[in-house]
Amino acid sequence: MAGLNHRPLGRTGLVVAALGLGAMDTPHSPEAVQTVTTALDLGIDFIDTAREYEGSEHLLGEVIRRRGGKDFAVASKTFSHSISGSQYDIDRSLKVLGVEHIDLYQLHDISTPQSWDEVMRDDGALAGLKTAQYRGLIGHIGISSHDLEIAEMAITCGEFETVMLEYSAFFPQTARLITLAAHHEVGVIVMRPLGGSGRTSTMRGRIATGDAGVLTPANLLRYVLSNPGVSVAIPGARYPSRVVENVATATSYTQLSAAGRREIEHAATGLY
Repeated sequence: MAGLNHRPLGRTGLVVAALGLGAMDTPHSPEAVQTVTTALDLGIDFIDTAREYEGSEHLLGEVIRRRGGKDFAVASKTFSHSISGSQYDIDRSLKVLGVEHIDLYQLHDISTPQSWDEVMRDDGALAGLKTAQYRGLIGHIGISSHDLEIAEMAITCGEFETVMLEYSAFFPQTARLITLAAHHEVGVIVMRPLGGSGRTSTMRGRIATGDAGVLTPANLLRYVLSNPGVSVAIPGARYPSRVVENVATATSYTQLSAAGRREIEHAATGLY
């Protein structure tokens, strides 16, 4: 089997596999450690977590200890909007992960004008992340958002090296922002590339009855990876089998044509 394709993460200087792992729900599985280990053994080298994802940083810390060190890029997030709160979160992340340096730290879900104003002011969370970066505790600074206008401001303001966006056949509206981010050399991390756990469960039910059509997890992942502006897609996974499926897709897929993308988008509109 061919290896995973690697892409630059914007101007960070990091080059990571185009398929990563979103570790928000992974701890809620009896096979959590095996899931993360399987991902790493199969070539995934970018894992996203957050300070307040229950058990997630603890899980990654356990995996790092078992492997004798960190051999993959870790991205975590602060939910705080203040300078002191964000620095506290970074210090806690370092301790829980058991590392001295975190590759990427992000402001989490900045999706309202109020939250944008709070993190961007002089005593806001961005200032805290910059201080931590100066101290060598984090390498790069990013942001996640569910609001198109705020995501556009984050891409164009020059303060962030990465942006995390929702993008899938269910949510293609961010395609123009992905193009914009490429123009500004901002790395794009795609959350919910398969549409979220509820939609994925519905799709798997249809597959089991032979009624899936083109709307399969594999085709949805192909849809996202066919966009060259995507740096890394981070589908969540609780079980090793899901990781194996995603890696198989990411190592063997062919680029979707415009017509193929439209077909999957059309099918997606009918799922819910």
